Amino acid sequence: MATRGKPISVKIATVKVIKALEVKLAQVEKDYAGQEANEAKFEKLKEKWQKEIFAIALTPKTKATNVRISNKSYNETINIDFDIAKGSSVFPDEPEKDFEVFSRWQFNETKEELESAIRILKMTDEETVSTSTYQAVARYL
Repeated sequence: MATRGKPISVKIATVKVIKALEVKLAQVEKDYAGQEANEAKFEKLKEKWQKEIFAIALTPKTKATNVRISNKSYNETINIDFDIAKGSSVFPDEPEKDFEVFSRWQFNETKEELESAIRILKMTDEETVSTSTYQAVARYL
Protein backbone atom coordinates (compact mmCIF):
# COMPACT_ATOMS: atom_id res chain seq x y z
CA MET A 1 0.00 0.00 0.00
CA ALA A 2 1.41 3.38 -1.00
CA THR A 3 1.94 6.04 1.62
CA ARG A 4 0.51 9.49 1.17
CA GLY A 5 2.74 12.26 -0.03
CA LYS A 6 5.00 9.98 -2.02
CA PRO A 7 4.95 11.16 -5.66
CA ILE A 8 4.37 8.70 -8.46
CA SER A 9 6.91 8.91 -11.24
CA VAL A 10 5.73 7.55 -14.56
CA LYS A 11 7.21 7.97 -18.01
CA ILE A 12 4.77 7.75 -20.92
CA ALA A 13 5.80 7.61 -24.56
CA THR A 14 5.34 11.01 -26.20
CA VAL A 15 4.00 9.36 -29.35
CA LYS A 16 1.21 7.68 -27.33
CA VAL A 17 0.21 10.97 -25.68
CA ILE A 18 0.17 12.78 -29.05
CA LYS A 19 -1.94 9.99 -30.57
CA ALA A 20 -4.40 10.10 -27.65
CA LEU A 21 -4.72 13.89 -27.97
CA GLU A 22 -5.27 13.63 -31.73
CA VAL A 23 -8.01 11.03 -31.19
CA LYS A 24 -9.65 13.29 -28.60
CA LEU A 25 -9.44 16.30 -30.94
CA ALA A 26 -11.10 14.31 -33.73
CA GLN A 27 -13.84 13.20 -31.31
CA VAL A 28 -14.48 16.78 -30.13
CA GLU A 29 -14.74 17.98 -33.74
CA LYS A 30 -17.07 15.10 -34.65
CA ASP A 31 -19.28 15.72 -31.60
CA TYR A 32 -19.54 19.43 -32.36
CA ALA A 33 -20.32 18.79 -36.04
CA GLY A 34 -23.05 16.29 -35.14
CA GLN A 35 -24.49 18.44 -32.40
CA GLU A 36 -27.26 19.94 -34.56
CA ALA A 37 -28.42 16.49 -35.68
CA ASN A 38 -28.40 15.26 -32.07
CA GLU A 39 -30.38 18.32 -30.94
CA ALA A 40 -32.96 17.81 -33.71
CA LYS A 41 -33.32 14.12 -32.82
CA PHE A 42 -33.71 15.01 -29.13
CA GLU A 43 -36.34 17.66 -29.91
CA LYS A 44 -38.37 15.11 -31.88
CA LEU A 45 -38.20 12.68 -28.94
CA LYS A 46 -39.24 15.47 -26.58
CA GLU A 47 -42.21 16.46 -28.80
CA LYS A 48 -43.33 12.81 -28.97
CA TRP A 49 -43.09 12.54 -25.18
CA GLN A 50 -45.08 15.76 -24.73
CA LYS A 51 -47.83 14.44 -27.04
CA GLU A 52 -47.98 11.20 -25.03
CA ILE A 53 -48.28 13.16 -21.78
CA PHE A 54 -50.93 15.41 -23.34
CA ALA A 55 -52.95 12.37 -24.48
CA ILE A 56 -52.83 10.93 -20.95
CA ALA A 57 -53.86 14.28 -19.46
CA LEU A 58 -56.94 14.47 -21.69
CA THR A 59 -58.31 11.04 -20.81
CA PRO A 60 -61.53 11.19 -18.74
CA LYS A 61 -60.12 8.97 -15.96
CA THR A 62 -57.24 11.40 -15.24
CA LYS A 63 -57.86 13.36 -12.06
CA ALA A 64 -56.66 16.94 -12.54
CA THR A 65 -56.16 19.10 -9.47
CA ASN A 66 -55.19 22.70 -8.87
CA VAL A 67 -56.81 23.87 -12.13
CA ARG A 68 -55.89 27.42 -13.17
CA ILE A 69 -57.50 29.20 -16.11
CA SER A 70 -56.33 32.54 -17.54
CA ASN A 71 -58.08 34.49 -20.27
CA LYS A 72 -55.44 36.33 -22.30
CA SER A 73 -57.40 39.07 -24.03
CA TYR A 74 -54.35 40.69 -25.64
CA ASN A 75 -53.73 37.66 -27.87
CA GLU A 76 -57.18 36.08 -27.61
CA THR A 77 -56.12 32.81 -25.97
CA ILE A 78 -57.06 30.89 -22.87
CA ASN A 79 -54.32 29.32 -20.79
CA ILE A 80 -55.33 26.21 -18.80
CA ASP A 81 -52.85 24.88 -16.24
CA PHE A 82 -53.41 21.92 -13.92
CA ASP A 83 -51.61 19.26 -11.90
CA ILE A 84 -51.82 15.48 -12.27
CA ALA A 85 -50.45 13.18 -9.58
CA LYS A 86 -47.88 10.76 -11.05
CA GLY A 87 -49.51 7.83 -9.27
CA SER A 88 -52.87 8.40 -10.97
CA SER A 89 -51.60 7.33 -14.42
CA VAL A 90 -48.60 5.63 -15.98
CA PHE A 91 -46.43 8.30 -17.55
CA PRO A 92 -43.63 7.62 -20.04
CA ASP A 93 -40.12 8.57 -19.00
CA GLU A 94 -38.92 11.96 -20.16
CA PRO A 95 -36.14 11.64 -22.77
CA GLU A 96 -32.65 12.58 -21.63
CA LYS A 97 -29.78 13.96 -23.65
CA ASP A 98 -27.16 11.31 -24.31
CA PHE A 99 -24.74 13.78 -25.81
CA GLU A 100 -22.72 16.73 -24.62
CA VAL A 101 -23.71 20.20 -25.78
CA PHE A 102 -20.83 22.55 -26.67
CA SER A 103 -21.28 26.24 -27.15
CA ARG A 104 -19.14 27.78 -29.90
CA TRP A 105 -16.70 29.37 -27.45
CA GLN A 106 -16.27 26.09 -25.50
CA PHE A 107 -15.58 24.20 -28.70
CA ASN A 108 -13.06 26.80 -29.92
CA GLU A 109 -11.28 26.90 -26.55
CA THR A 110 -11.05 23.11 -26.24
CA LYS A 111 -9.92 22.70 -29.85
CA GLU A 112 -7.26 25.41 -29.47
CA GLU A 113 -5.90 23.88 -26.25
CA LEU A 114 -5.75 20.39 -27.77
CA GLU A 115 -4.02 21.65 -30.93
CA SER A 116 -1.56 23.64 -28.83
CA ALA A 117 -0.70 20.63 -26.66
CA ILE A 118 -0.21 18.48 -29.78
CA ARG A 119 2.06 21.10 -31.42
CA ILE A 120 4.21 21.45 -28.29
CA LEU A 121 4.56 17.69 -27.84
CA LYS A 122 5.51 17.26 -31.51
CA MET A 123 8.34 19.79 -31.07
CA THR A 124 10.00 17.90 -28.24
CA ASP A 125 12.94 15.58 -28.75
CA GLU A 126 12.08 13.64 -25.60
CA GLU A 127 10.85 10.10 -26.12
CA THR A 128 8.78 10.15 -22.94
CA VAL A 129 6.50 12.63 -21.22
CA SER A 130 7.00 13.37 -17.55
CA THR A 131 4.22 12.88 -15.02
CA SER A 132 3.71 16.63 -14.58
CA THR A 133 3.37 17.18 -18.34
CA TYR A 134 1.00 14.25 -18.60
CA GLN A 135 -1.12 15.67 -15.75
CA ALA A 136 -1.39 18.95 -17.66
CA VAL A 137 -2.89 17.23 -20.73
CA ALA A 138 -4.69 14.37 -18.96
CA ARG A 139 -7.84 16.44 -18.44
CA TYR A 140 -8.47 16.29 -22.19
CA LEU A 141 -8.17 12.51 -22.43
